[in-house]
Amino acid sequence: MEMFRKEIVRLLSEQLPLDKQQIANDLETPPTPDMGDFAFPCFKLAKELRNAPPKIAAELAEKLPASELLDRVEARGPYINFFCDRKMLAQLTLDEVQTEREKFGQRNSGSGQTVVIDFSAPNIAKPFGVGHLRSTVIGNSLYRIHEALGYKSVGINHLGDWGTQFGKLIVAYLKWGEDTRLEEDPITYLYELYVRFHREAEEKPALDEEARAWFKKLEDGDEQARQLWQRFRDLSLAEFKRIYNILGVHFDSYQGESYYNEMLDDTVRQVEAKDLTEVSEGALIVNLEDSNMPPCLLRKQDGATLYATRDLCAAIYRHQMHDFSKMLYVVGADQALHFQQVFAVLKKLGYEWADNCTHVPFGLIRFKEGKMSTRQGTLIFLEDVLNRATELAHQIIQEKNPQLENKDEVAKKVGIGAVIFGDLSNDRVKNIEFDWDKVLDFSGETAPYIQYSHARICSILRKAATWPAPFDATLLVSDEEQLVLGTIARFSDAIARAADTLKPSVLARYLLDLAAAFNRFYHQCPVLNAEDDIRNARLALIDAVRQVLVNGLYLLGIEAPEEM
Repeated sequence: MEMFRKEIVRLLSEQLPLDKQQIANDLETPPTPDMGDFAFPCFKLAKELRNAPPKIAAELAEKLPASELLDRVEARGPYINFFCDRKMLAQLTLDEVQTEREKFGQRNSGSGQTVVIDFSAPNIAKPFGVGHLRSTVIGNSLYRIHEALGYKSVGINHLGDWGTQFGKLIVAYLKWGEDTRLEEDPITYLYELYVRFHREAEEKPALDEEARAWFKKLEDGDEQARQLWQRFRDLSLAEFKRIYNILGVHFDSYQGESYYNEMLDDTVRQVEAKDLTEVSEGALIVNLEDSNMPPCLLRKQDGATLYATRDLCAAIYRHQMHDFSKMLYVVGADQALHFQQVFAVLKKLGYEWADNCTHVPFGLIRFKEGKMSTRQGTLIFLEDVLNRATELAHQIIQEKNPQLENKDEVAKKVGIGAVIFGDLSNDRVKNIEFDWDKVLDFSGETAPYIQYSHARICSILRKAATWPAPFDATLLVSDEEQLVLGTIARFSDAIARAADTLKPSVLARYLLDLAAAFNRFYHQCPVLNAEDDIRNARLALIDAVRQVLVNGLYLLGIEAPEEM
């Protein structure tokens, strides 16, 4: 599609008082294929040309010269819609897929730039709950999407490995802990101790004071406290990595909150040196009234630092280390004010790169089983969710294809893919009501539906003994074929839009559209029984669909089994 894009930019630049980069940035992909392959909005021209956008579009469409790359140009309201030459688009698109394969859809718009992505961040000594699923899969997808655009992605897991909860855990372990149980199932046992502490503390408030005292010892470097903390951290991280391996998630750094302990005083001094701090009720704060925000607390009355202090410190350190072009914090929507305050303080410190820091908020994930609470012991473990999804997928596969040889492996790919897609297919800012029947529906808007489309294509290609072979894509003229071709050609734009909006749901929606277009084609256009020339063209078409489904699912962190 890049050749067509450049041609449209060239044609428009000869008629408009805009440079080519401005035009390229404004060029859009219409929401449906019947509206063309590209669209140029004329709203921005209204003031300069002193005319209504629809009239500007109509006059401009008349002025544009013909091009061999374009079938036609139409003005529709305030937009100019461009329709590519269908035969040329077909051949170029399928040739590009055949050549690029797993790299098809990628761009180099981020070449030479680094994006740092802070995501997942579970709490040490607590099981990996399903509440961390959203941050983990959204962050992982954004990591892969940015890499596809040429960025160097750096994934950071800012582990919750510091704070008063460790004082509570140390007290609980010293009072009730059993070494043998800790060795047998460390995370589950530590979680039980944490829950027991909160239940006991309701009857014995003195336990909270004892916990605060132990955390103070930990901060002061007490050997026993440090050894227990390190043991809890090591056991937890090993467990987390096992879960991440199941999900196919990778991190470049596991630098948690504790990593910045030695840097915090310097960060606070830096803020003080800019004369930004004041003392309020014994706490050290940065007044943010000029930004219409409550103050940002750097130190509590007892001298302890807060999340904001650590995030300021971490941001400064990360920019020194990675010189990032942008940094994304994939953290729940309830932390919006926190990040607004952190970014505001960074700006007051004179760091212009603070404008390149973005909070990527998301809503809650809810299960019908009820509300989650770590303290009350009603946490839903992520591994339990993944195991249940795999079991349900196995049952469905057993019903649909009992002869499948590698049912266990396929069930894992389908089940885990269903959970990930069940999250990513939703607009991240909205809450999710997780429904097992919906996420594992092979015919609904789900990962299994896309995976099944991929497996169906693989089956056809296995039966086509003559494939691969030379093909003539200009023979693909039916509405069903054209819809599939047009959708394939939009893949790169879908990746770019997902990055621009920081919403993997854009890419998920695209894959559903492609799978639907393929299935419509499959039911209307025979492939293996078609005449030779058309047969080869259609084989090339479905092979391209297969490749794009694989590439797109990868960017979401989902595998595509060849049989289901």
